[in-house]
Amino acid sequence: MDTEERLEAAARKVLDEMLVPLGYEFEVTVNRNEEGPELMISTADAKYLIGENGDRLDDLQYLVNRLVQAEWPDAPRVRVDCEHYRAQAEARLLRRARSRAEHVLRTGRSLQMEPLNAYQRRLVHNELAKMEGIATASEETDSRFKRITISRKGE
Repeated sequence: MDTEERLEAAARKVLDEMLVPLGYEFEVTVNRNEEGPELMISTADAKYLIGENGDRLDDLQYLVNRLVQAEWPDAPRVRVDCEHYRAQAEARLLRRARSRAEHVLRTGRSLQMEPLNAYQRRLVHNELAKMEGIATASEETDSRFKRITISRKGE
């Protein structure tokens, strides 16, 4: 078994040990990408695992990563998703960001996004960097969740 397979097996085991005793019935498929493995959970109880705005899914992913990295400190991050929630949420976020950027281009007035975590901010910065005439900046705070200001370039 290679390192990736061991990592995936360890992450699956963590999920099983957390969710089976709670009575969840689910299937897990693994998708490999350049950032590391993604565990996709399929279950009839998706809304309970996802939580409000993905908060329980974030917590579940955090716990899986903490336990896997306790065994392999150099392990890449494991992404945990349920019924493709993350992909849908990311698509909605990027649509909102593009819409706000288009508004900034039309009106010339800067706008702010809602508070975002580091991963979401990276997605928005990368997406809006593709738009001509748009600049983005994250606020300077110690908070884990920060707002991005979208403005015209040069203003």
